[in-house]
Amino acid sequence: MEQRTVAVIGAGDFIGSAIAQKFASQGFTVFAGRRNGEKLAELVRQSEGRILGRSLDARKEEDITAFLHEADAFAPLEVCIFNPGANVRFPLVETTERVFRKVWEMACYGGFLTGREAAKLMLPHGRGAIFFTGATASLRGGAGYSAFASAKAGLRAVAQSAARELGPQNIHVAHLVIDAGVDTEWVRNRIKEREGEAGLQNPDRLMQPASVADAYWQLYQQPRDAWTFEMDIRPFGEKW
Repeated sequence: MEQRTVAVIGAGDFIGSAIAQKFASQGFTVFAGRRNGEKLAELVRQSEGRILGRSLDARKEEDITAFLHEADAFAPLEVCIFNPGANVRFPLVETTERVFRKVWEMACYGGFLTGREAAKLMLPHGRGAIFFTGATASLRGGAGYSAFASAKAGLRAVAQSAARELGPQNIHVAHLVIDAGVDTEWVRNRIKEREGEAGLQNPDRLMQPASVADAYWQLYQQPRDAWTFEMDIRPFGEKW
């Protein structure tokens, strides 16, 4: 593993950082990319393994290409995980063209760019894994989530097409549906706004970022005679 790299696009403060920490702790060199890459300094400092932080915009082709090529030049790219969020809520009539386009660019178009460029690098190696972070909205639209749901549904379709194309060439493509709120500052603030402090009293309501990272590690460890394309995860008390 020390001779291979993992790229995490969308290495934010919670899920993305947990994913980077998980793979670094298992011996990989992890290239972690996000907007304002200087915010990765603490993650890099505290990591149990080797994490290299970089600034990038997942909506820019040149950023994705340069980031993945740098990771692959360091050591062959073994795993690429696309994790940007873009979860916004607006009533349909208040969703501007700009909001809809930016959400689509971040959650769907960026995923296409990532999958394409990762595949270009992995195919000559004859192996690899490309994973995409999905959401409840990947499977069904909700009131107020026309932009987010359409982008996540599009990302799922990109992942499914890539899995059917690349699987026979020994590249594992998977889509992870997070069917729950994840314990992040943003989610906690939204719950407080709707329900007050009482809404945070249930310790089993939110999924921990480390649990998402563990799910990705499980996907990576699957033998190729039993690859999963889509895995959905949720807290045991979540209604579905």
